[in-house]
Amino acid sequence: MSRHRHRGFTLVEVMIAVVIIAILASIAVPSYESYMIKTRRATAATCLLEISQFLERFFTVNLQYDKDAAGTGITMPDPGSQECQKNLEGYYNFTSTVAPRTYTLQAVPINRQTKDTQCATLSIDEALRKSVTGIQSANPSACWK
Repeated sequence: MSRHRHRGFTLVEVMIAVVIIAILASIAVPSYESYMIKTRRATAATCLLEISQFLERFFTVNLQYDKDAAGTGITMPDPGSQECQKNLEGYYNFTSTVAPRTYTLQAVPINRQTKDTQCATLSIDEALRKSVTGIQSANPSACWK
């Protein structure tokens, strides 16, 4: 009677490999999601600064934020044409309130971005005051990095 050596993996070896993969995934997935939330937040802040610069250029020519010299209301950049806003579609809603001498721009998190517990709604105004609402962090400036 000859003994044949069977090649392959035992059930125990396979189960150990599965457990190791599960442990690694339980560490990697939350870290990746946290990284993506911070990246989208930084992109939203950049978008707000870009729109703010557009409004400042408009003001330089027209001496008001809401109308041009002919009295025609301002046409804000189309969010669909702004590359940074396209990248955030489904993660942030961008809103603006524009008056003759003031404006407020906001990036409001939606869907998966609402998991951002450090920062929530990012805002900027005509004096370039950057603010955050719904913050749990003691340092709001960390949200604008």
